[in-house]
Amino acid sequence: MPKEKVYSAQEVFDICATYMNQRHIDYIKKAYELAAYVHSEQKRASGEPYIVHPIQVAAILANLKMDPDTISAGFLHDVVEDTNIISADIRELFGNDVATIVEGVTKISKYKYKSHQQLLAANHRKMLLATAKDMRVIMVKLADRLHNMRTLNYLRPDKQRRIANETLEIYAPLADRLGISTIKWELEDLSLRYLNPQQYYRIVHLMNSKRAQREEYIQAAIREVKVNIDQLHIDYDISGRAKHIYSIYKKMVEKHKQFEELYDLLAIRIMVNSIRDCYGVLGNIHAQWKPIPGRFKDYIAVPKVNGYQSLHTTVIGPQGRPLEVQIRTYQMHEVAEYGVAAHWAYKEGKKEKINLDNNDQQIDVFREIMEIQEESSTDADFMKNIKGDVFSDRVYVFTPKGEVMELPKGAIPLDFAYQVHTEVGNHTIGAKINGKIVPLDYKLRNGDIVEMLTQSNAAPSRDWENIVYTTRARNKIKRYFKSVDRQQNIETGRNKIERELLDRNFAPKNYLSKKALQPVLERYNFTTEDELLAAVGYGEVSVIGVVNRLTEAERKKQAQQKKAEYEEQVMGEASKAAKTKEEHSSEHNDNDSETQEREVHIQGVANLLIHMAKCCTPIPGDEIVGYITKGRGVTIHRQNCPNIQEEDQKARLIEASWGNIQNHHYLVKLEIFGFNRNGLLNDILQVVNKQTNMLNDVNGRMDHDRMAHVTLTVGVRNLMHLKDIMTKINNIPDVYNVKRVIN
Repeated sequence: MPKEKVYSAQEVFDICATYMNQRHIDYIKKAYELAAYVHSEQKRASGEPYIVHPIQVAAILANLKMDPDTISAGFLHDVVEDTNIISADIRELFGNDVATIVEGVTKISKYKYKSHQQLLAANHRKMLLATAKDMRVIMVKLADRLHNMRTLNYLRPDKQRRIANETLEIYAPLADRLGISTIKWELEDLSLRYLNPQQYYRIVHLMNSKRAQREEYIQAAIREVKVNIDQLHIDYDISGRAKHIYSIYKKMVEKHKQFEELYDLLAIRIMVNSIRDCYGVLGNIHAQWKPIPGRFKDYIAVPKVNGYQSLHTTVIGPQGRPLEVQIRTYQMHEVAEYGVAAHWAYKEGKKEKINLDNNDQQIDVFREIMEIQEESSTDADFMKNIKGDVFSDRVYVFTPKGEVMELPKGAIPLDFAYQVHTEVGNHTIGAKINGKIVPLDYKLRNGDIVEMLTQSNAAPSRDWENIVYTTRARNKIKRYFKSVDRQQNIETGRNKIERELLDRNFAPKNYLSKKALQPVLERYNFTTEDELLAAVGYGEVSVIGVVNRLTEAERKKQAQQKKAEYEEQVMGEASKAAKTKEEHSSEHNDNDSETQEREVHIQGVANLLIHMAKCCTPIPGDEIVGYITKGRGVTIHRQNCPNIQEEDQKARLIEASWGNIQNHHYLVKLEIFGFNRNGLLNDILQVVNKQTNMLNDVNGRMDHDRMAHVTLTVGVRNLMHLKDIMTKINNIPDVYNVKRVIN
């Protein structure tokens, strides 16, 4: 992937000056100056000044021609989270719009949540709901995520994978739903690079190895097309188009094909002034080359819901090879590249406020988000429903009147009915697809004409909840039966709570009083006890969640007592280990332990037997912690070692730090991935031998995709020495990734 340009603040101002007046430039400069001041002492993981990140975010937004408030928010998007500035300061200095955007982008405090997954779900929920109120929130968030993905190589591999997976699940699909393909494609390619580096670099290598042949073929095709289009006497632009890496990977996976078997990797794009010219060029192309049946798509007559319009056709081109051709107007191209941003880019003297009253189809995604918010009881449910209904692949069907409706791929006629209207769904008795009656669990396909058959006295079946695909339909069916079965659900809910309390050895009468239930009602936004019990009885609210809330104070009290008892036991074991250390040393002459003791200080405890953990192999420079073992003293681990992260292990952890470092080497295992060319292993060994005189173990293998996987164990003096070795290995041609191994 080509190295991205790093913008200076002045270059951002220069871009803005192409479509803003001086007053707006001064306003944006004011935002930059505040960000530069409050971030001045901060560094990124790469070691560069933190302000570089907000500048790049603002640059991405400026290239999308966003308004002054959005670009100012780009400069300021991290100040509330990472500095002493608060939202009220932003509101006073820059107004409500900038403050609202920054608040929407700002992450939630981690201390409110029990787990990282819970934090992520809550953060995403907040961000998406803020986006539904002002589209500019997601524009800043997408720009923020894009630059973070471009610099992801500076983070630990586990963080890289987590952030890449989150990007592929949330941010790339959202960019797609908003039609911003220029951001969507890059997010997907960067995510694949960290989630499946072997396939990513294999595709890159295969594309590069035949680049000259492809470019020669595309240029030949363009020359032939020009000869014919020139006869139409119209203005046009024509260019070759490379398929994106992730789209190639996805086709290989979905179609179970190797790279060489994909025939639509070559494409040309033709841009013209009018829709009439689009169809004229299409006729010309089909007269010149034979179209492949089933490969023509008219997104001009039937646009995608995100606003995308274009003609797609695949033909048998020069040399008898398949060639994809896209034909669109210049305006359609702007929308295809920049999506919602193309519609609402800032123009001098005209700034449109985005809100849910806008009838544009691209805002439908935000209406869906608001509906799902109303029906989701927890952050995790909200994100699960968002991924299933909003960010999944789509299917496009027609009403009998010819209107296009968009549904998630996998939807059935009942999903269609409930999307039209709740009453249509509740009174459904059957469905017709393309004029023929079909079962209600028929999977809708692109282009189907769907007609629902209804009767005024009909009612939903309880089985429907299990066959509908969308959260919207399922929640409307649940709501119907919740109202029908309310009294029964109240009794069922009470019984569920009582049973759960008894199973945990709590007396129900102490927890089901009005006073005890009040905090739970507030937590779940219910006004009466019956509403809560009915929700539990129906399964809308988790009985475990309610009982956890009811017994929280008592459980904390019990946990504190157990912790005190456990800590007393652990320190007793540590004391025993200290007493036996001298005897152990004299019997075994453990000189290595004495050396390690000189190198590591244990906080508050002396004369303990010390071992270096073999699982994470700590070296000077690593952040370390001691783990008190049973009868064997203290084992030194890296602080992020996964083997000491369990909750019940934390009472055994003790502070440790590096002391008088001896001038000797520590063994570290490395994994190296690359393309298996001749001489690759020799190049790696030469680099390693120049950096260290300790090379203890080397293993290599090649997989079926011609990817080399080399493992080696080397001796290093400290963390800086290790990073230097890894950097030099990473600079070897065709080496794609180097990582330190934790067993």
